[in-house]
Amino acid sequence: TVLNLVFSSGSTDSVRLENGSSRCSGRLEVKSNNLWSSVCEDDFDLLDAEVVCRELGCGAPSVLQGALYGEAEAPILTREFLCEGHESVLLDCGSSWRKTKACPPDKAVGLTCSDPATVRLMGSSRCSGELQVKSGREWRAVDAEGFQRTETRLANVCKNQKCGPHVSLTTKQLLREKPVFQISPLCFHTFPLNMEECWYLDTMSSQTMEITCLGNKPSDADCMYFSLSVCDASL
Repeated sequence: TVLNLVFSSGSTDSVRLENGSSRCSGRLEVKSNNLWSSVCEDDFDLLDAEVVCRELGCGAPSVLQGALYGEAEAPILTREFLCEGHESVLLDCGSSWRKTKACPPDKAVGLTCSDPATVRLMGSSRCSGELQVKSGREWRAVDAEGFQRTETRLANVCKNQKCGPHVSLTTKQLLREKPVFQISPLCFHTFPLNMEECWYLDTMSSQTMEITCLGNKPSDADCMYFSLSVCDASL
């Protein structure tokens, strides 16, 4: 007897992944006018996928392909998304009406995001910004004062984000203290590749860090129809 397990879908108030093998994979559906609709793969690219994965609390997109998780069951949306990649939710992205004619059901976007993210760079793009870590359900900036900075550690941050080599690190001086996480020194030997072993000190600080990675990656067109792990090989 073969038992197929289908996990509960990943979802927010506006996007969800249906019929996948985990909460971070499935056929993409978007809520519009109180109705759930599938999305045509011609109207959706890698930058859009990055935003959806971020909105669902998952890691970077690894597979983006039409009908990967079955044909569309809901109506197919007639909007093309125009995300820049830094948005927090898909509906914050620009969009336009689809230029092409009707989209067939076998072109509904199927998306697989990597495991839920515990480290991110929050800024102008996913490869540049304030270094943040997640503890429980909460994201906070990393305290700059207690962070042991080495070239290897910074390179690992960029590698974790699939963003190529490290370019620069800037300490940001805030006008006032804010809640941050101070990382345990026990984590530093391979940070951020061992986040499940880490623990954090809940503290206040007026100094955070901004890391910039090179962010080189293949074009969206090159990555549209096969596993994005192939694209990662070029980093």
